[in-house]
Amino acid sequence: MKTEAVVNAEIELLTAIKNADVLTLEKILHDDLLFNLPDGNTITKEFDLESYRSGKMKVDLLEASDQIINIIGDTAVVTVVISLKGTYDNAPINGVLKYIRVWKQFDEDLKVIAGSCIPLA
Repeated sequence: MKTEAVVNAEIELLTAIKNADVLTLEKILHDDLLFNLPDGNTITKEFDLESYRSGKMKVDLLEASDQIINIIGDTAVVTVVISLKGTYDNAPINGVLKYIRVWKQFDEDLKVIAGSCIPLA
């Protein structure tokens, strides 16, 4: 696995999130994904996709910075700071979050298998 492939996969993921592109998210997120939200809840791929499908999750601004990528065999661990503005279920989202994401290589595809995010003060 090359760093460049992970960088491109991250760009594809963030673009899909910005555009609520469910088809791309369906492809990038592993079926057994687990993701921890800042409130302590753990969500699945299906829960995440449904939040975009239903229109509950709306992203107006998403900017990434301070990305670090560690490649360990067929797995990549990414940390990134995301400035996010939007709404979830009509409640405003406006903040800076630190994400950790785990990507794994499956044949030709990179997929997100796990992640978590916390708000930065």
